[in-house]
Amino acid sequence: MTHAVTDAFAEVPTTAAREIARGFSWPECPRWHEGTLWFSDMYTGTLKTIDANGTVSVVVDANSRSAGTDVPIVLGGFGWLPDGRLIVTSMHEKLVLVHDGSAPDALTEYADVSMHAPGPINDMVVDSDGRAYVTQLGFDLFNGADPAPSPILVVEPDGTVAVADKIGPLMGANGIVLSADERTAYTAEAFLNKILIMDRSSDGSLTNHRVLAVAPSLPDGIALDEDGGVWAAMPGSGYVARFDADGTMTDAISVPLESGTGSACMLGGPDRKTLYITVGLEVFDFEKSAREAKASIWIADVSRSGGDSRP
Repeated sequence: MTHAVTDAFAEVPTTAAREIARGFSWPECPRWHEGTLWFSDMYTGTLKTIDANGTVSVVVDANSRSAGTDVPIVLGGFGWLPDGRLIVTSMHEKLVLVHDGSAPDALTEYADVSMHAPGPINDMVVDSDGRAYVTQLGFDLFNGADPAPSPILVVEPDGTVAVADKIGPLMGANGIVLSADERTAYTAEAFLNKILIMDRSSDGSLTNHRVLAVAPSLPDGIALDEDGGVWAAMPGSGYVARFDADGTMTDAISVPLESGTGSACMLGGPDRKTLYITVGLEVFDFEKSAREAKASIWIADVSRSGGDSRP
């Protein structure tokens, strides 16, 4: 970590996070849903929950999809359709899968986005109509390819796939969120260290993207609070930071780097004033990450609520 990154947090009020659970591969994409924390335990091919008593449960298991294929089964961003079904990105299959809730492995194909995805797909947010906005890396990060621009993908409620062409290609759109009124979307343009804000129309189209903030380190998963502030996990920096609507960094949450790297965050809890942080140790070696299971979930109490933002 450079001195410039360290110095960026020097004057920002900082709170230390605390660990609440351990024993995961690479946790990502935390969600607060019906009073429970959900997240992807990526390299085990599962979605898990942690309840108020700290009990960890596997609720979605995609490992049966690995039969007869060399494509890694890694679940990414997920959300819920208006009828209650869960949809989730299968990153390397370049599919959105739907889970009917009848059994952990009850997954079927919902949408194939591969025609627009040169590399793994990534995070996702679902609007109240059931429209899904899917981000993607845009290149094969895990096999050493160079970063390249790629578009946000849109899966319409009928399952058809389109490109958010009014936004244009981005350099690694990552975490993505919607405001409570769904008139505004935000994403982390990871490889340019930017947090972007976009207008969202009633027909679901995204337009007028502009920079909300420039982050001191690569931004990954993000969360939105009811005051229009964006919380961004910045892997390798040791911090999750909040950027105000004017782009100013107002708060920082520290996670010791020896415990891992914060990859994503979500505002949850009864009043949505608990910041949950997924913390991983090995992102590139899938097998080692799953076998050693050293990753963890951390929390910090914050003064801002997530309100009704999505996810």
